[in-house]
Amino acid sequence: MAELTNDETPGGGTRWRRFALAVVPGLVAAGALGAMTTQGLLAASFAVSGDSFKLSADSLDGQGFAQYGEVATSLDDSSRPVALSVVDEVELTNMCMSALMDLPIGEATLVIEAGEETPVQGSNMVLDVEQLGGDAAFSGIEIGRDASTLDKASGIDGRPGGFGLQSDDIVVEDLRLTSWSVNAGTLRLSGLQLAVRPGDHECF
Repeated sequence: MAELTNDETPGGGTRWRRFALAVVPGLVAAGALGAMTTQGLLAASFAVSGDSFKLSADSLDGQGFAQYGEVATSLDDSSRPVALSVVDEVELTNMCMSALMDLPIGEATLVIEAGEETPVQGSNMVLDVEQLGGDAAFSGIEIGRDASTLDKASGIDGRPGGFGLQSDDIVVEDLRLTSWSVNAGTLRLSGLQLAVRPGDHECF
């Protein structure tokens, strides 16, 4: 389903055919990964790619939320601090996810859009968050609770003595999020559209 357009310069068509050959195997792998995630077959932790991606939505509505400090590690053993965020049940309205890729033929963006009419639905979602913005509202919030005692979201395994927060519910309007990984037990993407676009076409 990748959207490939020819370059305006002479020979652009040849370059983008090479682009397709470079990208399609990656998309096949991404599709397999998505299928495993949807069926809940992935572990809660895996080596991240080393590149962050962006996710935006008109709104995020979640039940059972917890967050604490954690470390995301790449295959090259490089590590970065993240806010590990867990939501038991979540809906995302008008979601956009983008990953900027540096390919041998130049820069391109993988863009996934869904949930414009029917919200994206996920369960047991885990996000390695680098940055988050928006207008947030919480109910039953606890801030500064020991990360090893968080109990309002499933599968929490924070470090004893670590800073944590949790709430019964979370609503974020105009969500803008930068993350290293997302993992979910189930994920339903209504109205899915996937495109690979030459250049920088990130969600925000």
